[in-house]
Amino acid sequence: MSDRPPTSVLLPTTRWTDACAELAAQLGDNDELLIIYDDEDDPVTEQADRPEGVRFIAAGEPEGCSGKANAIATGMEAACQDRFVWTDDDFHHPPDWLATLNADYEDHGPVSEVPYFVGRDPLSVLLEPLYASAGSLPLSLGDQIWGGSVIFERGDIDEAAFLDELRRTVSDDGLLMEYLQVTNVGRTRIVPIGGSIHEAVERPVRWTQILRWHFPGAIAGTWFVSLLVLAGAVLAPVPAAVALSVLHLGVNEVLGVRRWTAVLAYPALFVFVPLLLYAFARRTFVWGGRRYRWRGKFDVTVIE
Repeated sequence: MSDRPPTSVLLPTTRWTDACAELAAQLGDNDELLIIYDDEDDPVTEQADRPEGVRFIAAGEPEGCSGKANAIATGMEAACQDRFVWTDDDFHHPPDWLATLNADYEDHGPVSEVPYFVGRDPLSVLLEPLYASAGSLPLSLGDQIWGGSVIFERGDIDEAAFLDELRRTVSDDGLLMEYLQVTNVGRTRIVPIGGSIHEAVERPVRWTQILRWHFPGAIAGTWFVSLLVLAGAVLAPVPAAVALSVLHLGVNEVLGVRRWTAVLAYPALFVFVPLLLYAFARRTFVWGGRRYRWRGKFDVTVIE
């Protein structure tokens, strides 16, 4: 068995998914998997088979922050170890996932991976290429953090200040980027998203609000580039369609993913830009079954 430091894996979820079992099977000596749920009414509490090393932690209802932020803060406070792995319950964790992240930490310090969002409804499928180019690619090339796969230690951040702010905001990884520098190792994980048009519309609202409050320069840049490309697409549709398809095929190659949806980049642009405008104008959004009003980085109201 490796002599690496033991790890606390934080997994916010309300259901026992395949990811829970996958991660439980990867725990080493003194590792722990914290299944962090909201309350005793959540289906995950009915799980009868609780493997060794798995702890179930109730976070309670969030007040002044998102359910995800509340869960992560609760998990970090409850964790027994000094090395953290944050992850999500909606993608496949191969058998060497945890061991590889720990090995990466030994080589690089704090490390993160990259999500590639694959749609489960027509709108999410259409927007795949733009999510890849506007979301996944900047994370990969810019050494940015994805909360679904990041490893760090308590001593890498000002933990007390971070947890105080985390309980007053929405985005766990958006805030972590202000406290932690990571190396993005370029591994891409396929993350299914959507399932309904309503979910597909709410997602860009939340992502746009994250950029608005944490990276205002990025949202301005995204607007400028999107409008510029849209103008070109209107003025020269055929060359623009070809160029955008080729460009997004290249983006997929960089990310190590081959998806036919790259050819949807041209029509997706005509949906993506209005969605950005809608997302920026909206003052509430739904995430994980709760509706939030986010008036400022540390001004969050849970509406329902």
